[in-house]
Amino acid sequence: MGIKDQFQDKAQELSERAKQAAGKAKDEASERASRGRERSEEEADRARRAAQERTDRER
Repeated sequence: MGIKDQFQDKAQELSERAKQAAGKAKDEASERASRGRERSEEEADRARRAAQERTDRER
């Protein structure tokens, strides 16, 4: 195997690693965003229930 082949192989390996790392980072970001949306929905539900409880007590 010549030096040229070694460099090409190394470049291809690094390229594949970079693609995998980018995919993993994208997956993690998507997961964080999904959790954020769930948390926002839970907070909105909690606020609605609290408002409903206040109006129920005022009656």
